[in-house]
Amino acid sequence: MSTRYAALLRGIAPSNPNMTNDKLRGVFEGLGFDSVASVLASGNIVFSARKAGVPALQRRIQRALNGALGIPGGTIVREHAELRALLDRDPFPGLTHGRGTYLTATFLKDGAQAPDRLPEQSDPRARVVGFDESARVFLAVIDNSDPGSIPDFMSWLEKTYGADITTRAWLTVQRIVKKLES
Repeated sequence: MSTRYAALLRGIAPSNPNMTNDKLRGVFEGLGFDSVASVLASGNIVFSARKAGVPALQRRIQRALNGALGIPGGTIVREHAELRALLDRDPFPGLTHGRGTYLTATFLKDGAQAPDRLPEQSDPRARVVGFDESARVFLAVIDNSDPGSIPDFMSWLEKTYGADITTRAWLTVQRIVKKLES
């Protein structure tokens, strides 16, 4: 029986000829995965595969991406059911994605240590609103209404939690789930 997955690839630059959606999909198809599709041009690949341990699946995909395309970045995989449940929990109640409320989800790699408490961020324009333990994801609201002064939230997260993370806009997470369900 097949399971639907989303691979969230870190460090994808669509302008790099080795990081185009068609090449990324080709690597996944070469691994024998079915129903491979991309979501946007920023390293989001959905696919079907036999049920497998996520850490082993992440390593297998990352080795293939590095070997075939020279992509050294991280690969974070989530099952469709995990992402669907995250959306159903409505972690941003009453908030809508916009300039002053840019909703983000920062996924930790499987095996990464969950925080004992929510991290404090020194910039009041970036606020962690929760950590969803089942999906292993930080949920944050960023005020980017002043383009000349956007908080450097991603660098702060990486300094605090290391490079085994990747961030997506909440709208992108919603699009990934929709693609997994189509």
